[in-house]
Amino acid sequence: MTKGLGNILKQAQQMHNKISQLQEEMAGKTVEGSSGGGMVNIVINGKQEILSVRIDPEVVNREDIEMLQDLIVAAVNEAIRKSNKMMQEEMKKITGGLSIPGLF
Repeated sequence: MTKGLGNILKQAQQMHNKISQLQEEMAGKTVEGSSGGGMVNIVINGKQEILSVRIDPEVVNREDIEMLQDLIVAAVNEAIRKSNKMMQEEMKKITGGLSIPGLF
């Protein structure tokens, strides 16, 4: 029985190491979210840190700042969704498709 528990603990440690390595790798991967037909583009990494924001000058209108704000929010949210999906797909490779609560 102790040997079986030891194997389980060893496998858990290996999975933990793989997850840590994946998190480091994800910091180097990027996804882009856009809105307004590409008028606003946001690039974020796998750690969901915003790396760049590009706003087409044509969308900047002093009379309609709310529209620009809405476009930025939409682009950020799209980028976050893509980042989450990318992380989930990579996690499936490590966990063999097993859903482990609290991982992602």
